[in-house]
Amino acid sequence: MDDVVMALRKLEVLEELYEVTGEYDIVTLVSAKDIEEFRDVLKNKIMKIKGVKSTVSSIVLKSHKGPRCDGDDEDEPEKNKPIAPRQ
Repeated sequence: MDDVVMALRKLEVLEELYEVTGEYDIVTLVSAKDIEEFRDVLKNKIMKIKGVKSTVSSIVLKSHKGPRCDGDDEDEPEKNKPIAPRQ
């Protein structure tokens, strides 16, 4: 698995890389400008890494919280505004 991790680390479109427990060994976050670029990365780079047997992909449709959040969620408290504790 170390060889797979090292090969994945070299991919510029790879933003995050995690070794995980459970059904899968590795979880990555890939950033692509469109579905064609994503397909190219998956087919011609990730799947060609020795040791990668299969992949499962999910596409983020909208971010509601986190560093990639677009910030227009109506239910999100205003940024930097203190929230009063419940009494």
